[in-house]
Amino acid sequence: MTDITPVSADALTNGKAQMVPTEVAQEYDLLPKLIPHLDRHLIFPLLEFLSGQEGEEGSEITRTKYELLKQTNMTDYLASLWQELNDSDEVPEEFLKKRDEVLQRLELFGSETSKIDELLSDDSVVSNLRSDKVANLKFLETNHDISIQNIDMLYDYGRFQYSCGSYANAAHLLDQFRILSTDNDKVTSATWGKLACDILTTQWDVVMEEVNKVKESIETKLFNNPLAQLQHRTWLIHWTLFPFFNYEPARDTITDLLFSPAFINTIQTNCPWILRYLAAAVITNRSRTRNTGQYQKQLKDLVRVVRQEGHEYRDPVTDFIKALYIDFDFETAQSTLSSADKVLKGDFFLSAAAESFVEAARHLISESYCKIHQRIDIGDLSKRLGLGADEGEKWIVNLIRDTRMDGKLDYQEGTVLMNHPANSVYQQVCTTPFLSLRLNLGIC
Repeated sequence: MTDITPVSADALTNGKAQMVPTEVAQEYDLLPKLIPHLDRHLIFPLLEFLSGQEGEEGSEITRTKYELLKQTNMTDYLASLWQELNDSDEVPEEFLKKRDEVLQRLELFGSETSKIDELLSDDSVVSNLRSDKVANLKFLETNHDISIQNIDMLYDYGRFQYSCGSYANAAHLLDQFRILSTDNDKVTSATWGKLACDILTTQWDVVMEEVNKVKESIETKLFNNPLAQLQHRTWLIHWTLFPFFNYEPARDTITDLLFSPAFINTIQTNCPWILRYLAAAVITNRSRTRNTGQYQKQLKDLVRVVRQEGHEYRDPVTDFIKALYIDFDFETAQSTLSSADKVLKGDFFLSAAAESFVEAARHLISESYCKIHQRIDIGDLSKRLGLGADEGEKWIVNLIRDTRMDGKLDYQEGTVLMNHPANSVYQQVCTTPFLSLRLNLGIC
């Protein structure tokens, strides 16, 4: 039990979080902003990701890992970090002593919770439990001599298992505690602990269930404490980054959550750097939901928030949104796309989505460009997209086919003639290309 090692970056991202660092990625590194809102066990995979990058000081990261986990009960792993830092093969006595203490406490917890654990595994007992927790406590006390102290022991044991890095066992104990306990504060704490355990064991479908439970707890139990709600929503936003880009079915659900009024206000008030992840999600969602009203609304909301928060936070990802949908500057959009690619590859949560982001962003640049030009030079557009002439030609043909735009390719002239539908009287009033594009994109 004491020889458990923390969860690695590869384990959480299925080996997809790999990158070569760049100055741009290091300049826009969000790790210092993310760490205050994450549990120490959730921070470790981010440090692992960082330690795998060339140019990073290995000893500094190792020391940070040591300081991060020093308060946990992963004694064997901590001893190995100490040996690495001190270039020693010897294990100090303090680690051996703590190891023995941890094993003794685990044995004690196990013996003290064995009875209630067995009862909760007995179908005949579980079938007598109801939604009324007070009645359940009375039933267990009368028929099985189980007290509130016995139930609280499940909570303490779950927390201890979590500190040892035994996340599956901790999740089981905390879930059992939630079923029986009437202590609302501890139940809330157990729910956060269960969420962390499920993230670290990559049980993504269960993670999404726990996210909803935490959200409901924030809305109901903290309704009369706006400051606490703000803080808890901030934590939940950061914790949802783990399933956001690691579990495809969660993408739409979390995007909708972050765009809901309470959470988008939290982002603007407390953590505007989350706009990077929201922008990446909206852009990469293009291929799935491009023609729906929901996607257009999300894009419109994203542009609005990026415009409002530009003075508080910006990076190449949000700069791309600004260049394309606020300034309508195609050259800047293309130039920032290269930097955005490097930033995404240097981000633990987004490194696996970098390629799909660039692909979707190129489509958006092309679509926007085609909507305000009637005659398009293939060579010029290919250059703007950072593509060769032949590759650019294939790209534009596929774009017209996929988006069903009315365009005709002139191979001899190397141009595309776009047949735009006649504008309404209202659109004709907007004589500039920028205003016309804003109407076409639904941003006006």
